[in-house]
Amino acid sequence: MEKSGIFISFEGSEGCGKSTQIQHLADYLIKMQHKVILTREPGGTVIGEQIRMILANQANSMMQLRTEILLFQASRAQLVEELIKPHLAHGYIVLCDRYADSTIAYQGYGYQNIELDQLHSLISFATDGLKPDLTILLDLDVEIGLQRREHGGQVNRLDTYELEFYRRVRAGYLEMARQEPARWVIVDAARPFSQVQNDVRQIVLQRLGTS
Repeated sequence: MEKSGIFISFEGSEGCGKSTQIQHLADYLIKMQHKVILTREPGGTVIGEQIRMILANQANSMMQLRTEILLFQASRAQLVEELIKPHLAHGYIVLCDRYADSTIAYQGYGYQNIELDQLHSLISFATDGLKPDLTILLDLDVEIGLQRREHGGQVNRLDTYELEFYRRVRAGYLEMARQEPARWVIVDAARPFSQVQNDVRQIVLQRLGTS
């Protein structure tokens, strides 16, 4: 695929503040006259948002792991083709709140009963091989993140796991960042919001070549 834009994903476990940080980054870049589109996973399209509702619904407690994984890939495939690829082709900065690495972190490292190679194959098919140019990992101690989430509002089906699960997720993220240092940048999310946002802006501006 020919593309002239840049694709940036934000990753991190519960309570890391990525959704707020990515929104503030989008606002900042727009003020700087960049063409920006902000989206999220699962969701981002009409079809994707319907899938998100199914995944989040606590009434779906009997959902099988393979079902969950495939639903994520269905939402992702729609997002890539309907939104991400077209905007990259038109020179946009595409900011995505979670992307394929979330599947590896949560359904791979978190659950531990699905082979990572299988997940990578599914993701490659769903995304047509599209990977972010830059992935910002907002890293935070699991216990702190869960405490933040408890004060942050509604909990859905995807939030109800034991502490060790989230520890495995965090370890998975850190391992992925170690394996692809050219794509990943780790930001300490335990600091005050303004400090984290300043780091995020500098990382992105440097990648854009405007810092």
